[in-house]
Amino acid sequence: RIVAKPGAPKIEFPCDYPIKVMGEAHPELHEHVLLVMSTHAPGFDHSKITTRDSSKGRWQSITLTITATGKPQLSAIFEHLKTSSRVKMVL
Repeated sequence: RIVAKPGAPKIEFPCDYPIKVMGEAHPELHEHVLLVMSTHAPGFDHSKITTRDSSKGRWQSITLTITATGKPQLSAIFEHLKTSSRVKMVL
């Protein structure tokens, strides 16, 4: 659930919205992120996905930007991403 803080700037939709997913470095993490984005943000630019591994290679962050259409879409994406046990954090 996305909660706006008092005095926080309001987001005007549609807009480019970066999402960062952090979790265990494993092909299933990447597959899960792609599945969720294809479901909730079809047509996002696959070429702009960046992946960064931790220094020891156990963890990975995946960052991508979608065209967000509204708060319900973002809430659905965040909730769906968290259904994988490999996902540890979504920003």
